[in-house]
Amino acid sequence: MKRLANLPTAVLLFILLMAITFPFVPLSQYYTHVMIIIFIWGAVTTAWTYMARFGMISLCHGAWMGIPAYTSVLLFNFYHLSPWVGMWLGLLAIAVAAVVVGYACFRFGLTGHYFAVTTLVITELVALVIIAFRDVTGGRLGLTVNPLGTAPLYFQFDSKVPFYFMALALLLLSLYIWRKIDQSKVQKALAAIGEDEVAASSIGINVVRYKTGVAVISALVAGMGGIVYGQYIMYLNPVSLVSIAPSLVIVFMGILGGMLTLWGPMIGAIIMTGLQEYIRVTYGTVLMGWAWVGYGFIIVVIIIFLPKGLYGTLIEGLHKRRMSKAARVSATP
Repeated sequence: MKRLANLPTAVLLFILLMAITFPFVPLSQYYTHVMIIIFIWGAVTTAWTYMARFGMISLCHGAWMGIPAYTSVLLFNFYHLSPWVGMWLGLLAIAVAAVVVGYACFRFGLTGHYFAVTTLVITELVALVIIAFRDVTGGRLGLTVNPLGTAPLYFQFDSKVPFYFMALALLLLSLYIWRKIDQSKVQKALAAIGEDEVAASSIGINVVRYKTGVAVISALVAGMGGIVYGQYIMYLNPVSLVSIAPSLVIVFMGILGGMLTLWGPMIGAIIMTGLQEYIRVTYGTVLMGWAWVGYGFIIVVIIIFLPKGLYGTLIEGLHKRRMSKAARVSATP
């Protein structure tokens, strides 16, 4: 199963080469924009699966994206601090927040839907704080990054290409971390914890440390995604970035593609972003509300009939087919 989930090296190199050369192909800048959005959401969704595939369903990754994004933009707008510096302060803030929330939740044994509801409350709390301080954050009207034209020192460029490669680098980093977790003893410890925390603790696994550690790593990668997204769009809004809506989008992408596989979150991001852009371009605002109804219906169908997601189910089917073929070959005299 694990071998099948890994694409051959030649295929990976070809995909990487195509990704690197894509922004230089003479196409509309709109396609580069779509790819940037896919890379960002693919990276954040991959980070979400660091926790989700071990039974820790977080609904606060929207907040983890928003805190460092708002931190870097506010420091730039009010104190003229370069986002290249401000983003590190934002990531420090998100690391502290993730440690506090993670340790508190896991120290007191919050699991399953209790943990999910707690993270949901945290998401809404962060969004309400941003809305309450509207004189500084812009509240529901949002916050616009002060435009300086072409100013690389302040994270502003004259083309989409720099943001494209930042988003691509972030995606590659998130995939690399996923693989390193999967190949380390952390994966075995988290898998044991996901099966039975009491049993895992009885054999010497530090449950709180492992769960808090992976939660912090997941939050940091999501925070990086929020920073790149905010600086690229140059506009932050608590409803579209911090609230429960973006957190649910991340969950939908992970479930749709398959949270148990390396490439599942990216597949989910491609499908969801592609559908959103198609509906937006083709129908404008006419079907925006109905689009969410469609997403909900699709997710219900996926959970019932394809619980491992589209990519995960495909991989499982290929694995069973190979095993069946191998069994027939070995049975042949």
